[in-house]
Amino acid sequence: MKPSEEVRKMFEQDRFATDNGAYIEEVDDHYAKCSLMIEDRHKNAMGAVMGGVYFTLADFALAVATNWQEMGHVSLDSQITYLSRAKGTKLTAEAVCIKNGRTTSYYRIDVKDDLGNLTAAVTATSFRVAK
Repeated sequence: MKPSEEVRKMFEQDRFATDNGAYIEEVDDHYAKCSLMIEDRHKNAMGAVMGGVYFTLADFALAVATNWQEMGHVSLDSQITYLSRAKGTKLTAEAVCIKNGRTTSYYRIDVKDDLGNLTAAVTATSFRVAK
């Protein structure tokens, strides 16, 4: 479902991601889809999207998926694998909860370009610091 204005405003405070162009497309129970338009500022000296852009977008999707209903989750561990160069003009990260436990949750985040190419795969564990 589309995020409410309240959810969008809450995550505007995630300044590093939003100042770099990340925005929320969809949210649902333990799920988020976030995107950004690829700009020249996102590219490295070889003209490819910088690895930190993929990770920032994936980390933002994780933050939204774990916190949009109730704040208090932080990233405990993340692993990223870069699979291919983005060939389109937009990146999208989809965070899906694989296991939701009492204090920790495990997510898979796929980052794709707008041509459907899987560009990075991320697994992450979040930790609930507040109830």
